[in-house]
Amino acid sequence: MSSVPDPAVQRRTIGTLVGSQVLGGVGVASGVAVGSLLAEDVSGSADLAGLGGTFQVLGGALIAVPMARLMSRRGRRPGLVLGYLLGIVGAVLLVTAGVVRNFPLLLLGSVLFGGATTSNSQARYAAADLAEDRHRGRDLSVVVWATTIGAVLGPNLVGLAGTVADALHLPALTGAFVFSLAGFVLATVLITLRLRPDPLLLSRERARAAAPDVLAEAPHGSVVRGFRVVRERPAALLGLVAVALGHMTMVSVMVMTPLHMHHGGSTLRLIGLVISIHILGMYALSPVVGTAVDRFGGRPVVGVGSVVLVAATLLAAQAPTGWSPGLALGLFLLGVGWSCTLVSGSTLIAGAVPVADRAGAQGASDLVMGLAAGGGGALAGLVVGTAGYSVLGLGAAVVAATIGLTAAFLRDAGPGPRDGSPPATHTPPTLDPVDSHVR
Repeated sequence: MSSVPDPAVQRRTIGTLVGSQVLGGVGVASGVAVGSLLAEDVSGSADLAGLGGTFQVLGGALIAVPMARLMSRRGRRPGLVLGYLLGIVGAVLLVTAGVVRNFPLLLLGSVLFGGATTSNSQARYAAADLAEDRHRGRDLSVVVWATTIGAVLGPNLVGLAGTVADALHLPALTGAFVFSLAGFVLATVLITLRLRPDPLLLSRERARAAAPDVLAEAPHGSVVRGFRVVRERPAALLGLVAVALGHMTMVSVMVMTPLHMHHGGSTLRLIGLVISIHILGMYALSPVVGTAVDRFGGRPVVGVGSVVLVAATLLAAQAPTGWSPGLALGLFLLGVGWSCTLVSGSTLIAGAVPVADRAGAQGASDLVMGLAAGGGGALAGLVVGTAGYSVLGLGAAVVAATIGLTAAFLRDAGPGPRDGSPPATHTPPTLDPVDSHVR
């Protein structure tokens, strides 16, 4: 197998991943749009409404562990398919829970539904497997951008979902999960048929052809080893911090914004508008962010993302209860800052980790990202309930500033070990190709 990148193979890979992101994104967003409403309806308690979303986030984080092991052994395709298959089972269980009104079954379904979220998230790394160094950020960001279509289209299908549920003699709120089921099935079929050759396996073959000694050891999919590999490589560690804390900042403020607006008398239309503006900020500019990463390096874009997130959270903190232009601007910037940290952080991880440890390290990253989001969302509710939305914004600004401080002070002393073993004592310093615009 030639070690020279084949642009046609990469274009096919990107096209397939974009298609799966659209289909999977519709499935995820359709379910998320009514998840809390279904949980409240089945449980009979508004206090339990948020548990469905919390269990979905936690499920997505935990499923990243077995998915990383499977990808390491078999490649990206089986791993992504596993996530969507779990999402299919989760959607069926959620529909069933709505019919029989069983709350524990709903929580189990939510956990498995999170598998589809994990597949959507891991697809960005599949886009980077075969990318040239100078285009890694761009290729990864295009797949992130494709999520925009599903994220916008999914919630707008809720009305039609009610009609579908009625035709199928199902409770109205379960209709959205019928669309989720359809989206996950189609994404599974697309990945199975079109993601060939497998990008991770092919990248290993190319690495072996270019430097046979690099892959003398078998690939590893353990997230524990992945954490160690990331910790030993400052560029990868910066990427993990950026992805996890950026996601935590975004989720903690975003999930409480509808409540903040509702308490001020804002209509559902205004709330929906602000969230739509936020989603636009998250995804629409991601190709621009990816191009900036390729041009200037991952570290500067992480720093920019931190600054944008701080500005966004401070704007949110000073926004009056209800609707305000400042809040809308803050939520847009919150999305842009998240995009900067996600794309740059993911690109740093993809480029700094040896191909043999790539699946485990990226699984570890998504595990931390999911747990940070779940913890941030839960903590945000407590903060708003006891101290208010403004205090939440200030606290989120501190978390966002931590990202920038990490980018400023976590510097490379030299290249990390290629096999995941402890770094050598006397390693001559070299330029990190991931963390510089010099190619």
